[in-house]
Amino acid sequence: MRRPAPEARRDAALPALGHEYQARLATPFAVLGIRTSGNRLSEIVYLPKGAATLAPQNRLAEKTCRQIERYLDDPEFRFDLPFEFDGTPFRQRVWKAIHTIPCGRTVTYGELARSLKSAPRAVGGACGDNRIPLVIPCHRVVASGSIGGFMHASGGDPITIKQWLLKHERAGEHGG
Repeated sequence: MRRPAPEARRDAALPALGHEYQARLATPFAVLGIRTSGNRLSEIVYLPKGAATLAPQNRLAEKTCRQIERYLDDPEFRFDLPFEFDGTPFRQRVWKAIHTIPCGRTVTYGELARSLKSAPRAVGGACGDNRIPLVIPCHRVVASGSIGGFMHASGGDPITIKQWLLKHERAGEHGG
């Protein structure tokens, strides 16, 4: 996942560029900047809660917003959006594994790393680089004994977002 701060700074400096997103959806934890490319969802960015919203500019952005709203109403909702696992072969393996973690469950970076024959830090890096959070639920990957990081951060708003998402899904201690 991307860090929200650079997006927020860029958006504050260029407020008229709402067109860089095909939608901006207000949620309880952030405004979500939604980008599409052709007929694929390409990115969901966590923006500050006070960021301007933007009505969907195309059908896929509309579908994405409706599905996010369904997830907010029912955390068990399963996204059905066209996207690609766009990244290095390693990141793609990590994201595909994360995509299989069910709602209400968590796995540790170490467990995921062992299943992929990798290292926890590398898995954490791939989690932080996830461009379509919620759809690829990297918030379900936690540290052993703590919530871990989120969007390459170990504190602040990203962690608050991760906590909100896990509470919304009622993900208890490790393993659900």
